[in-house]
Amino acid sequence: MLSFVRALALTSLLLAMPTPSLAMPHAYQMPVSELARIVDAPLTPAVSIGPDQRTMLLMERHPLPGIAEISQPELKLAGLSINPMTNGEARTAYFSGLSIQPLSGGPARAITGLPQEPRIAHVTWSPDGKKLAFTLTRESGIELWTADVTTARAMRHGTMRLNAVLGMPYAWLSDSQTILCQAVPVKRAAAPQEPQASAGPIVQENLGQKAPARTYPNLLKGPHDEALFEHYLKSQLLVLDASGRAKPLGQPALILDARPSPDGKYVLVETVHRPYSYLVPLSRFPIRSEVWDRAGNLIRRVADLPLAEVVPISFDAVRQGPRDLAWRPDADASLYWAEAQDGGDPGKAASVRDRVFMLAAPFKGEPTPLVDLSYRFSGADWATGQLALVRERWRKTRQERTWVLAPDAPAAPRKLFERSYEDRYGDPGNPVRRRTARGTYVMTVSDDGKGLLFSGEGASPTGNKPFLDRLDIQTGRQERLWESQAPSYAVVAHVFDSSGKRLLIRRESPTEPPNYVLRDGDQERFITRFVNLSPEFAGIRKELITYKRADGLPLSGTLYLPPNYDPAKQGPLPLVMWAYPREFKNAEAAGQVDRSPFVFDRVSHNSPLVWLARGYAVLDDPKLPILGDGEAEPNDTYVEQLVAGAKAAVDEVVRRGVADPRRIAIGGHSYGAFMAANLLAHSDLFAAGIARSGAYNRTLTPFGFQSEERTLWEVPDTYFKMSPFVNADRINEPLLLIHGAADSNPGTFPMQSERFYQALKGLGATTRLVILPHEEHGYRARESIMHMLYETDQWLEKYVKHRPSETPKLP
Repeated sequence: MLSFVRALALTSLLLAMPTPSLAMPHAYQMPVSELARIVDAPLTPAVSIGPDQRTMLLMERHPLPGIAEISQPELKLAGLSINPMTNGEARTAYFSGLSIQPLSGGPARAITGLPQEPRIAHVTWSPDGKKLAFTLTRESGIELWTADVTTARAMRHGTMRLNAVLGMPYAWLSDSQTILCQAVPVKRAAAPQEPQASAGPIVQENLGQKAPARTYPNLLKGPHDEALFEHYLKSQLLVLDASGRAKPLGQPALILDARPSPDGKYVLVETVHRPYSYLVPLSRFPIRSEVWDRAGNLIRRVADLPLAEVVPISFDAVRQGPRDLAWRPDADASLYWAEAQDGGDPGKAASVRDRVFMLAAPFKGEPTPLVDLSYRFSGADWATGQLALVRERWRKTRQERTWVLAPDAPAAPRKLFERSYEDRYGDPGNPVRRRTARGTYVMTVSDDGKGLLFSGEGASPTGNKPFLDRLDIQTGRQERLWESQAPSYAVVAHVFDSSGKRLLIRRESPTEPPNYVLRDGDQERFITRFVNLSPEFAGIRKELITYKRADGLPLSGTLYLPPNYDPAKQGPLPLVMWAYPREFKNAEAAGQVDRSPFVFDRVSHNSPLVWLARGYAVLDDPKLPILGDGEAEPNDTYVEQLVAGAKAAVDEVVRRGVADPRRIAIGGHSYGAFMAANLLAHSDLFAAGIARSGAYNRTLTPFGFQSEERTLWEVPDTYFKMSPFVNADRINEPLLLIHGAADSNPGTFPMQSERFYQALKGLGATTRLVILPHEEHGYRARESIMHMLYETDQWLEKYVKHRPSETPKLP
């Protein structure tokens, strides 16, 4: 392994190198027809059950956007990606149509009145289920629309343009008539123009205070960015009546969120204000949280948090002051939130880490402490004033606890669960929530009033078996009401009543795509009849395989073989292994199975299963756990464990006779790309690699990465040993690098692939770098995805499929 000094010198030298032109512009290419068909295959609709529990909404998914849409102007400010043309989020996914399906039977009715080729998003039901609201994105902005469920006709609601730079721009009030929305101010001036000449340098300083920060993307860079940030974030709250008439609520402000209370009498408004930061994103800016009445009057300032640039980088670290403010869904108007009692620093010794508070209307006096927690608050579920669940967890130990409370009664909290959240086999699931008449969601109390309905994935050594249970609140015992049964896979999509007998389940099998089934007792009836949209994959063979690492740790993966494959005639195949390593603190949990052999595999363009169409076998998601048992940290032996896990997977597919050991490719996306490069650097198990949108030089993320929270200066050898960039001279297999030119995912900026390519090229490696214009961490444009498949196919054909097979040894 390179010494600290030598590795640092190498890294500094290569980073200081001028960036040459990496390639001439290259026209988008189309892959072979069998791959192109996968990209263009239609998608099944998304579904939502209406509050009346008699109606299903079908939402047709918008096809892949073209590069022209992805290439629209984009502003990256304070961690946000903004489309200045629409004043919304950049790269939003849309629906292309809506239909109403009665659960009692009969044909679906399409929502009419929409423009041609609509771009629909943010779809919600009114609390009474009689209307739908949604946004339509036009060239000039984002509009609010509503649709009457009875007539299935839609129309624009109001004349304002919505401000959706932070996502959901509106909320129904409990009367099902009124909508609160965030609108672009009517008299807003034109966007500020960047001055031709700078007024002066950008200066930052630190006077000896430690202020470590992880690698945040899209930060503000100067006064012009600040002006643009304020221009596009500023909103006017409007209250719309049933006809769409608008009444302003308060004054325009930099509004982060506005949520009406369940009774509709108050609004929790969160705004951001100066001073801003060039070091941390919007979530750490000064935030003010206030309760307003329906006239816009300030009733209570709950919090005014200062700029939080100095927060420890540990995963359990939080900013000081009230956080996670929310309305209790079971009460008229009662807030709850958590506050750190240890300064937000997990490194400090403290018996109480977090305290949860409540404050009810009329919001006078001091907030009421609800519960003290030894770990960090991680969420709450509410049923009634006599029943709530509060969860806490601590990442360092992977422990979590769930407490039973009576929020409106002076009773001590009682522990319901204490467990390792890594233990999937022992996961009790989560409470089933039901929608109230006000549109809020509360836990479903069982029909005897003594329990709660819980649903979960049901992980087991033979694969996931989703379930529905009745959990006794007093004893913690769980009674199984329903469970997925082989040879199909089903999950609970909706529970209609407190008995748990009337369910909507989504069922699928290896040969049948997911469909929705209404289950009433033992009687079942199909609601949808979605068909297999990729019939050419109907004959693939699939098996959940299990095997062991050299140290005895059990591992698993899903092996796929092409349709009509006959091992006796065709012999071992070239194989694509696609993986993503994960860290664990518990050996037993690290070896657990978390998939089902009975799911239907829709072959999408992002799936490694596309290579079945080209005659490859595929080992998908072979488990590559990185274990740090006891006091040991997982990454201290990352390379050794990674190679051991990959070798176990390779040995198993070769032992089965389905994979040619000289024709196996390793690939992955993001941390999976980092994995692929490391496996090429530290083993000779693979013929070639495919690395998409990865990070390869850990000195560029010096204050932690992925699950590593120690800094470069604390464990330099770990950072260097784990960096494929530092070990580029050990890579002697062909490596294809693909990256989005606009990648702003923390730590995986395009420079990671560019500099890694330069290192590999300088060392004489066989490598190719493909930069996809305008693409983010994940790729969306049809042209980009087609080209990605073209490049990968060419690489696999040349360096894997047609690589000479291993010469058999003579007896």
